[in-house]
Amino acid sequence: MSDHFVEGHPRPLLTRPAWTDLSGTWSFAYDDDGTGLRERWQDRDRAGGADAFDRNIEVPFPPESARSGIGDESFHPVVWYRRTFSRAAGADTAKDGRLLLHFGAVDYRASVWVNGQLVATHEGGHTPFSADITAALRNQDEQDLVVRAEDLPEDLRQPRGKQDWQQLPHVVWYRRTTGIWQPVWLEWVAATSISEVRWTPDVVRGAMAVTMRLRRSDHRPVRVRVRLSLRGEALADDVYTVDGDEVSREIKLPTAVASTGRRAYLWSPEHPNLIAATITVLDGDDVLDEVGSYSALRSVRAQGGQILLNEHPYFLRLVLAQNFWPESHLAEPEAGALRREVELVKELGFNGVRVHQKVEDPRFLHWCDRLGVLVWAEMPSAYEFSTTTVHRLTQEWMEVLARDFSHPCVIAWVPLNESWGVPGVSQSAQQQELVRALFHLTKSLDPTRLVIGNDGWEHVVSDITTVHDYSPDPQQLRERYADLAAVEATITGLQPGYRVILLPGLTRAGEPVVLSEFGGLTLDTDGESETWPGYGIVTDAKALLEGYRGLVETLLASTALAGFCYTQLTDTLQEKNGLLTQARRPKINAAAVREINSGTSAAVPADAAFAHERQQAVPVPGEQ
Repeated sequence: MSDHFVEGHPRPLLTRPAWTDLSGTWSFAYDDDGTGLRERWQDRDRAGGADAFDRNIEVPFPPESARSGIGDESFHPVVWYRRTFSRAAGADTAKDGRLLLHFGAVDYRASVWVNGQLVATHEGGHTPFSADITAALRNQDEQDLVVRAEDLPEDLRQPRGKQDWQQLPHVVWYRRTTGIWQPVWLEWVAATSISEVRWTPDVVRGAMAVTMRLRRSDHRPVRVRVRLSLRGEALADDVYTVDGDEVSREIKLPTAVASTGRRAYLWSPEHPNLIAATITVLDGDDVLDEVGSYSALRSVRAQGGQILLNEHPYFLRLVLAQNFWPESHLAEPEAGALRREVELVKELGFNGVRVHQKVEDPRFLHWCDRLGVLVWAEMPSAYEFSTTTVHRLTQEWMEVLARDFSHPCVIAWVPLNESWGVPGVSQSAQQQELVRALFHLTKSLDPTRLVIGNDGWEHVVSDITTVHDYSPDPQQLRERYADLAAVEATITGLQPGYRVILLPGLTRAGEPVVLSEFGGLTLDTDGESETWPGYGIVTDAKALLEGYRGLVETLLASTALAGFCYTQLTDTLQEKNGLLTQARRPKINAAAVREINSGTSAAVPADAAFAHERQQAVPVPGEQ
């Protein structure tokens, strides 16, 4: 990786070595009466504000969680945070610099003050935001930071994913995550500095397009140098003159990248080759800014009923991941937990993960990039259709696309799932238009990936025909998905889950078919497990392994499917259908699961070429 790779950096696609983590103990207050703004709790010198912060919280853990030190799951729609920080932290790294304050995610609506000055507001519980706080700093070392978060638990127009709107978790929804749940951090940067880097690979032509946005102090021309390397081999060293705040260029890579030996340069789960990047902003010979980034040569598209990865048919072996921890909810419970989640996916023999109803921390995506795990990225759902819902979904989804565009692991976008938020889509033209709008909006912002408009059923428009089918009987799955004729009959006639797969007017034109939810076998050894009853139940580990084997081998024998996604990776509260427990311990032998998952797909005979690689344990990446 790049010399600028910083382990645990909260923004892995654009790193600088110097940054200040603000995780840890903050003062905290509930504002159940909604008086904080009127009483100006953001002003430190006001006695009422100071007195209101009557407890402490461990950031970035939500107050509902045990790891926060509070663990109160009651409804508290407004919460406040306060802490101080040092102005001097990292200041010597930036000449004539600007101090930026970054938030990974605050659920759901945030207001931020520094020394009593409002410096940022943001709506959307899953996406980052930043503020230049230089003008708000006092002429002393200690600075005051206050955050107000508003998260209305019963507002069903708010994109919330699997967070429950009831007091206690019910059916398939989980405990809430309010307020700060991803890193908060400070970064000194130069007055002229890189603010965004966006990579677009072209596998066929052996090229890499890059767009760089600059934060400018003036409009004097500067030079931007881009150096690319792979495992120490220099691939490019280009310099561009920039007189505005944005530059886009295409970098032609060495001839070998587009030759018959290009596999050594391409990214895939079997060979996660990452191209390290160093970007330097120069004023003459003076270095104004330097950042580390990375990309990869990887393409994905659908054609002739197959999914093509790097222009070759590729069978998807995905696992559904809620990425929820009982002690910390949506937040990573401890350093290394996100990496371990990715390693577990690899150890079980899956080549990808469908992150379900959550916009995952970018550090998780980084480990998927680095270890080689494909990702279907999904927008957390709202549950009531309205024009407010449309505004909120659209705005936050665009922020998701912008944040994660350059991660090579992401191969598919899923703006909606199982008609959540569009419950009347089968009859409502207005709701159908929202599905179309989100699909085409996604395509307009990212034409390089697959898009599933509404995953599972009631498809309006989609690059992949996805089906959710929880039959626990391998024979039933064989009858439904053995070949193209069976698949077409299932989609148009049987309709698993008693839901229409294709809405009237939509005809299939050779789109790949993926069983994007299946299985969900629950291990219940004593008959007393409190679990949602929508899945099949087995009574011992042997039955779980054989049940899993029967389902997966049936799908691998299909000559028509392009992939599957098993439900699910870990137990999560009342959904106890994981291959792992909530503590991330395997219920059945991981090597046995990996062997099952490594079987060759009948639909993709060339899949056999990677069989031995899929059977290997997860690699520990060296520096590239």
